[in-house]
Amino acid sequence: MNGFGQISNIDIRMLKIFRTVVESNGFSAAEATLNISRSAISITISDLEKRLGFRLCQRGRSGFALTDEGQQVYEAVLRLLASMEDFRAEVNAMQKQLRGKLAIGISDNLVTMPEMTITDALGALRTKSSEIDIRISMLTASEVEKGVLDGRLQVGVVPMTRQLQGLDYLPLYREQMQLYCSDRHPLYKLSADALVHIKLKQYDAVALLSDRTTGMTACYNQLHIAAEATDREGMAFLIHTGQFIGYLPSHYAWQWQRDKRLAALEIKDSEFTLEYAVISRRGARPNRVMETFLQELKGIAEPFAAENTNPA
Repeated sequence: MNGFGQISNIDIRMLKIFRTVVESNGFSAAEATLNISRSAISITISDLEKRLGFRLCQRGRSGFALTDEGQQVYEAVLRLLASMEDFRAEVNAMQKQLRGKLAIGISDNLVTMPEMTITDALGALRTKSSEIDIRISMLTASEVEKGVLDGRLQVGVVPMTRQLQGLDYLPLYREQMQLYCSDRHPLYKLSADALVHIKLKQYDAVALLSDRTTGMTACYNQLHIAAEATDREGMAFLIHTGQFIGYLPSHYAWQWQRDKRLAALEIKDSEFTLEYAVISRRGARPNRVMETFLQELKGIAEPFAAENTNPA
């Protein structure tokens, strides 16, 4: 059959043998280089000529010589094999060097959490390659979920208050939520014994605008919600006014509690735990940067993840 349609592995092998024959200036010298018999070389060149539809070389008692077509094919083979080598080198470089963008959305005020696995995973990712463009957006949980679903974000970190179809979840850690008041609030100076008799609905409270778990709902039902905030910082602002009580993560409020500007209200059934997970879009196009980041997270968060079940 004349001409090349698709170049197969067999074609590549024949072309490499042809190149060696040319560079060895004949079949006899090529025999030692290729470590195959002269007859096998002759058969290969004949098969290649049949495949191309013209003679590549003169061989016989007069010696070895390329035809004009053979010279052109030889030069084309050199370009082809060089291109293949360039391709191989480029792919190998890609495998060794991570490049690309990681767009991650994170719910607010997690950096003070002691078990900051996100920080560890980002650090490990950056250690692997300085060619990664990391872009972090601090957003509400619903904004993070929307960003991951529509592709603007590759991964997100949100509280597991709900599980959306189209998202994969990797559990990370638990966050302890406690009820706080500021040093300006009338409850601040009350003893634990006195707090037992307090009716929380007598005091205005600020609540977080978000989906709520069963535990969260039970705790919020004890409060008189007089204000709402989209994030923890907004809640902290209102709690610090002395006009509101509200729930904050213990790791986030610790700095103010240490400085005696906030107090945790030790009231029965006034604490709950919030679980956080990394989310990614199910069926998203493979991305080595994102996959490496998730793998780092999975390794760091494995003890916690083992205690939880990923949603189907």
